[in-house]
Amino acid sequence: MTAPFIDFSSRPPTPEIAKTGPHLANYRRVYRSSERAAGAEKQASESLPGYLAMYQSLGARHVVVKARDLETTFGFRIRNEDVAEFCRKQGPRYIGFAGADPNKGMIALRELEFAVKELGLRGLNLQCFEHKLRINDPKMYPLYAKCIELGIPVNIHCSVNFSTATAMDYGHPRFLDDVMIHFPELRVCAAPPGWPWVQELVAVAWRHANVWIGLAPVRPKYLNVANSGYESLLQYGNTILQDRMIFGSSYPLLPVERSIAEIEALPLKDSVKRKWLHDNAARLLGLG
Repeated sequence: MTAPFIDFSSRPPTPEIAKTGPHLANYRRVYRSSERAAGAEKQASESLPGYLAMYQSLGARHVVVKARDLETTFGFRIRNEDVAEFCRKQGPRYIGFAGADPNKGMIALRELEFAVKELGLRGLNLQCFEHKLRINDPKMYPLYAKCIELGIPVNIHCSVNFSTATAMDYGHPRFLDDVMIHFPELRVCAAPPGWPWVQELVAVAWRHANVWIGLAPVRPKYLNVANSGYESLLQYGNTILQDRMIFGSSYPLLPVERSIAEIEALPLKDSVKRKWLHDNAARLLGLG
């Protein structure tokens, strides 16, 4: 058993939540070796009882499960109701984030408010490349304002994406800088952590105190590999940004136990490792 941790990104093996769309087919090629390496853990936890037992045995304090609404672009949706029902059934270890489609306008705002106030979801998940919108597109702004009004954080895809059905530029961190200038109260987890624009994301987080950086789905060991492009996360994440780095496995893309072990092996101060694995996510989520 590991020390208590929060996994900020995980996909339980239920038909409603584990489904994926054809626009993400290229991810299977990119993550082929990681998913193969995760095979033993995935085989053990590919059933729902096995999945729940995995997090129980590892001592997870919380696991974040995210909905997605991409109906206007890819005809795909992981429903807020299904994520909420999963979290309700499985208990307080599991925290749900809502999905909303910015292209739906007022419908998206109403659905987000319902998801938080009635379904009990506790954040918003926006994968902007799947909406075919930049992070600072005006269609996104009403949702950011609603997050502030509801007092919830937002997870924003902020990195390259590997879908060849949409552009990689949508996730550039420079667009997040614009958002934070207009919405300084917005609490944001930028994940994945910016590659190949890691330095730019570090700069945005340094500039704006309400920007956290989520590591999912990057193998933690690569933060300590020369020329990987992730080295700045280790340098700044051990110093000025140590309070704003957040662990996530993106299970089943990466195995949970191995990912935690790789963070423990990084040349970080012990107090910083606890922040990355637990405390920073707890603060973003308002858990105390």
